[in-house]
Amino acid sequence: MQHRPLGRSGLSIAPLMFGGNVFGWTADLRTSHLLLDRFVGAGFNAIDTADVYSAWVPNNTGGDSEKVIGAWLSARGRRDDVVIATKVGMWPKQPGLTKANIIAACEGSLQRLRTDYIDLYQSHQDDAATPQDETMEAFASLVKAGKVRAIGASNFTVDRLASAQQIAADAGLPRYDTLQPEYNLVARVEFEAGPQQWCVDNGVSVIPYFGLASGFLTGKYRTEADLKKSQRGARVQKYLNTRGLQVLGALDTVATRHGATLGQIALAWLMTRPAIAAPIASATSEAQLDDLLGAVNVHLSPEDEWDLDRASAIDAEP
Repeated sequence: MQHRPLGRSGLSIAPLMFGGNVFGWTADLRTSHLLLDRFVGAGFNAIDTADVYSAWVPNNTGGDSEKVIGAWLSARGRRDDVVIATKVGMWPKQPGLTKANIIAACEGSLQRLRTDYIDLYQSHQDDAATPQDETMEAFASLVKAGKVRAIGASNFTVDRLASAQQIAADAGLPRYDTLQPEYNLVARVEFEAGPQQWCVDNGVSVIPYFGLASGFLTGKYRTEADLKKSQRGARVQKYLNTRGLQVLGALDTVATRHGATLGQIALAWLMTRPAIAAPIASATSEAQLDDLLGAVNVHLSPEDEWDLDRASAIDAEP
């Protein structure tokens, strides 16, 4: 399996990243560890999490996902086999990108992950109230101390990403090597009209989240009745329109050509897009995970890509 670089960091990952938001939430400790075993055993190596996962769940406090991953790392002894990406700045307990918060949050993540370094440490969201030079200097101090190998940004506009990079360049500090935006076949316009070309031009790798649009692109939601069958129904309702059904129709066509599932085709499409290192996707069962992993074996033809692009054209996006 060919790995893809994370910007200019020297790190590289397999073309699918496991979304660890489910760990300690919809996947308990035992299931999470089985999923991680299967994921790494199949040759994949990138795991994404955040300090805030999953503070929104009753009886959870945040840091839950990191604790699950840390327990797995401790039990399996496979730290060198994986690239761990976590994030700072969105947890209400430790919000923002001030130097003091970044330093303290990193120590907390290291303890929960049971490791002495984070491969990719990401700003979870922009913090307009904190000067960007303070943020970049904080990350630089962590890199210098060997606690972080590379840094990235999530949910940044292209202007704020570019300004952070310029500050880093002027001061000789580590730059953001990755961007984590929302991006998929039914949510294209914000990324493609903004950061996409900038990332290509500046060697910043993209690891998009919601690659399956909260499950909509698996094809399980096609009617209003389907929405009522799942907790995610309300989240995907915005896609259940003419354009969304058009995208599902194109996915049906391409999936039939390849003998694949709709989810595999949706992820395979993302893997063909400019600057993409790996889409992030989650699973809560081994069957779901095996389906996701199969996306790397799907090789879309120009006809496939044209059908998908036409159905999901951004000028038709609401």
